[in-house]
Amino acid sequence: MGAHVRARRSCGNLMVRPLRYVTRYVTAPLVLAMAGAVAFPALAQQSAALDPSAFRQCVANLRSKAASEGISASVIGHAFDRIQPNPRVIELDRKQPEFMQTFWQYLDARVTDTRIQRGREMLSVHGSLLRDVEQRYGVQARYLVAFWALESNFGDYTGDMDVIESLTTLACDQRRSRYFESELMHALSIADEGSVSVEMMEGSWAGAMGQSQFMPSTFVRYAVDFDGDGRRDLWRSLPDVFASSANFLRSLGWRPGEEWGEEVILPAGFDYALADGSTDRTLIEWNRLGVRRANGDRLPESQYAGPILMPAGYRAPAFLLYPNFKIIKRWNNSNLYAIAVGHLADRIVGRGPFVKPRPPGEEPLRREEVEEIQRRLAMLGFDAGEPDGIVGPMTRAAARDFQRSVGMPADGYPNLDLLERLRRASRS
Repeated sequence: MGAHVRARRSCGNLMVRPLRYVTRYVTAPLVLAMAGAVAFPALAQQSAALDPSAFRQCVANLRSKAASEGISASVIGHAFDRIQPNPRVIELDRKQPEFMQTFWQYLDARVTDTRIQRGREMLSVHGSLLRDVEQRYGVQARYLVAFWALESNFGDYTGDMDVIESLTTLACDQRRSRYFESELMHALSIADEGSVSVEMMEGSWAGAMGQSQFMPSTFVRYAVDFDGDGRRDLWRSLPDVFASSANFLRSLGWRPGEEWGEEVILPAGFDYALADGSTDRTLIEWNRLGVRRANGDRLPESQYAGPILMPAGYRAPAFLLYPNFKIIKRWNNSNLYAIAVGHLADRIVGRGPFVKPRPPGEEPLRREEVEEIQRRLAMLGFDAGEPDGIVGPMTRAAARDFQRSVGMPADGYPNLDLLERLRRASRS
């Protein structure tokens, strides 16, 4: 799933991609991984979308809705005549993650040597096309290749599920029916305009489509027929794929020629609460606080004001963020996704890896361990919010306050060290 964050299930501040495509919002220092994810069949059993009678009535209502929106009778017939609910879609929608994924695990899975090398090859092979798109829309070629790589592995996998079937199943499920009904209507309009047939409309379980993984509503608004063949084809036409991605990013406010951010080194004694990704300081002020570029140089003496983000605690890299970082997050509202896009784009054009070394022996947290951290913080008088296993601002603030109280580096990052210290404090 790519440029369609509205399709994503909000779950505090975390992100998930089960089977590559399910995505959650990420602004916390941890991301959820689908490895070992647990399905909840009982929830699927209870879904109205899977009750034959209720599903038939829902489909009848959807037919009427599509007709009222001007969708042709032939497309409506192809879409609904033989449609059946898909239990797998409900199962995937209900999946809950078991493990937390560390910063390095997330990056290692996405910014690989193989992907960097292939990205360089694609940048060269499609250089003329990418330059044309960049000249038209102002989005640098390396970023378009990086998005392409992360969304569909350079077009290798765009999803193999029937989009109309998936969206109909979700539209008939009460949990988010209004949203998915709207996406279904957009998908039908795409088929009606002739960009792709109903039968060929394959994608993710949640309806993300094509090599850029656009949701139907994003496709309708921003997809471009760049090759001039009369169709907006995000499955088979690279001109359309790159131009559509660039058009979407430009519409969000992409700043041509500018960077996404850069790694910085924080000095000893730095107040980690400032590195929350939202506290703006001018580069002059960051210089005065001892922040340095990854190579040790001073930052430019500039009045540009931007935040520093420390996404995974003081033992992981910290980043000075520029405006395009926020634009990447509007494609996918995830700090780690945005870092991965930016870092992959940089590596594709020959820039080096992060300077900050990875800590030895770092282990991911289980969801129940995050819940235990939240409970123990509350027991000790630090309000971490509802113990739900989701790391949000309240959990990070409570963790930071506890860390200060016991002399730990106060980065607000939940890990096994924090959990063990909380266990000892609870016993004392």
